[in-house]
Amino acid sequence: MIGKSLSEVGMLSPSRQHTHNMSREILRGLSYDSDLLLNFVTQREPLLNIDQQAIYREVLRRYSKSEDGRGKNIALALATSGIAATLMTGGRTAHSMLQIPIDLIHNEIPVCNMKKGSAKSEVLQEAKVLFWDEISMMLKHGFEAVNRTLQDLRENKDLMGGLIVVLAGDFRQTLPVIPRGTMADEIKAC
Repeated sequence: MIGKSLSEVGMLSPSRQHTHNMSREILRGLSYDSDLLLNFVTQREPLLNIDQQAIYREVLRRYSKSEDGRGKNIALALATSGIAATLMTGGRTAHSMLQIPIDLIHNEIPVCNMKKGSAKSEVLQEAKVLFWDEISMMLKHGFEAVNRTLQDLRENKDLMGGLIVVLAGDFRQTLPVIPRGTMADEIKAC
C-alpha cells in the first residue's frame, strides 16, 4: 500500500473545496460541535448568579453583533495553566496560542513572539471573543504584551485590539510565581 493514493485502494478522497483557503488554525477555531456546546450552555445557564448573568448577557450582546459572513464566529478558550486549558472545550494555553515570551521581566516593553501573517495571527485577527481562565497566574507584563500584540495584529489601538476578552481567575487563590521573589514582588507582578 505504500506509495498508493486513497482512490487506488478503494477509499474516498477528502473533500476540501470549502476549506482550501483556510489555515488549519482557522479551521480549528471553527470546528466545534455547535449542538453539543448549545446543550452545555442551556444546562448551565440557569446556574449563573445575578452578576454572572449580567456579564453573560453583555458578552452575548457584543458577540452576536459581530456575526461574520460565514455564519460562524471564532471564540478562543485559553488558560494560563495547561491543566485549566485541558478542562475547556478546545482549550489551549495562553502561552501556546498567544506566543507570550517566557522572559518577561527583563524586557522593558514586551510583545508576543508572533508574526503578522502567521496562522495564529490570522486566528487572532478573525476571533470575536477570547475567554482566558486562570488569569491570576499571568504576570502583568505578559498581559501587557498580549495587549500590545493584539493592538498591532488587529490594527486597532483599543484595549486588546478591540477583541472581546473575558477574564476568569481568583486572585486570592494564586499569585504569579517569582523565583526568589518576596511577597511584594509577587503582588507587583499582578
